[in-house]
Amino acid sequence: MRRIWFLHLAAFHLLVLSGLAWAASEQAIKLRADNGLSPFIPAQSFLSGNFVADEVEPKFIFGKVNDFVKKQSCPTTWLIEEGERKRIENRNPQSGPAEFTLYLETDCPGKITYYVFVDRSQANAAQWLEWRKQFHKSKTEPQYGAVKAALEQANVDGLSVDAELRFVEVDGTLLVNRPEDIVIGELKFLPIYDLKQGKALAP
Repeated sequence: MRRIWFLHLAAFHLLVLSGLAWAASEQAIKLRADNGLSPFIPAQSFLSGNFVADEVEPKFIFGKVNDFVKKQSCPTTWLIEEGERKRIENRNPQSGPAEFTLYLETDCPGKITYYVFVDRSQANAAQWLEWRKQFHKSKTEPQYGAVKAALEQANVDGLSVDAELRFVEVDGTLLVNRPEDIVIGELKFLPIYDLKQGKALAP
């Protein structure tokens, strides 16, 4: 009996540490149901990785995803779509680079925000850049080439990128503002590396 109680306690502490034990608001629960989302514990490699906040032409690299989570002033929960959950569970590590979409929910009174991230930690920088090239066929090669070169230089400087903040949604509505501008302006989460200048920024 004591062993069962201890296991339940350990599981509860794990949920607390992962942010899943938070009692979500009715608005958050409804929005999760509307979008087919459920709580999820992301890979540590993703949480401890740096991120960019622009899919096409990022200007900066930001710090760890976990530090971004801690910056939020409201309770947070990581969410995932069921299809993505199954893709992660069934993924063969030998199948090559992959990326997965994860939602960071911030549950503020009267306002639910989703920071929609892409977990790219399943591939090293070179693999991911080469794999992503197929999605940039509609972009000019000089533009993509410049971004690729900047990210490669950052990697050489010891700042690899394992995540990308792709969208921000508030109460189910996609914001038109660039995520990069939201992160720096509204959230005051400052970058750690300038991709245009190819250098680290002072803390």
